Amino acid sequence: MQKILIVEDDRELNRTICYALKKEGYDIYSAYSVCEAKAIYRQEKMELILLDVNLPDGEGFSLCRWMKGQREVPVLFLTARDLEEDALEGYGSGAEDYITKPFSIRILKEKIRVVLKREKTGRENFFDDGFLKIDFERAKVEAGGKECMVTPTEFRLLRQFVLNRGQLLTYAVLLERIWDSGGCFVDKHALAVNVNRLRKKIEDGEHHYISNIYGMGYQWLES
Repeated sequence: MQKILIVEDDRELNRTICYALKKEGYDIYSAYSVCEAKAIYRQEKMELILLDVNLPDGEGFSLCRWMKGQREVPVLFLTARDLEEDALEGYGSGAEDYITKPFSIRILKEKIRVVLKREKTGRENFFDDGFLKIDFERAKVEAGGKECMVTPTEFRLLRQFVLNRGQLLTYAVLLERIWDSGGCFVDKHALAVNVNRLRKKIEDGEHHYISNIYGMGYQWLES
């Protein structure tokens, strides 16, 4: 399920939004302050943030910038501050949308659906966790700020891993997909060699992405 964090100190409104979004099948987390939001954000990987501007212990604009600085995540502001300069500051802090109160829950749900769909499409074309950056459209890979020269087979492997992150890809599945995309035969031994070479190029002592599930296949580790 897609995880959404609601940062809103109005408890009744927070509960109302939670209830509506849970019915849509989202996994919802609630915070009522900047401190609570940061604690949850550090522990859980969110797909989207709904963020109020006025919070008891800080301002949503600075919290948005902090969240974006940790990792890229779409943010929708939900706020009573309806001045033009407030909206401009919201967008300037990196938010995808700025919604003023009162608002329609139905419209909010549709905005969330559209943003998440757009983010999914973007994730299929680009990967960036701060250390490893992959641009699938330009076939460019960087690790630790340095460009990695990967072979066509390694790049096809990388695409399969990233698009299926967290899932076990069996040897048979990978061999079939590499064969289909590359038009050339790759056996199990060649697969292992390519995976090992790829790991040496994109991993270091602190960053590990590909796990070998003995006797079964490989898995791209979720950060």
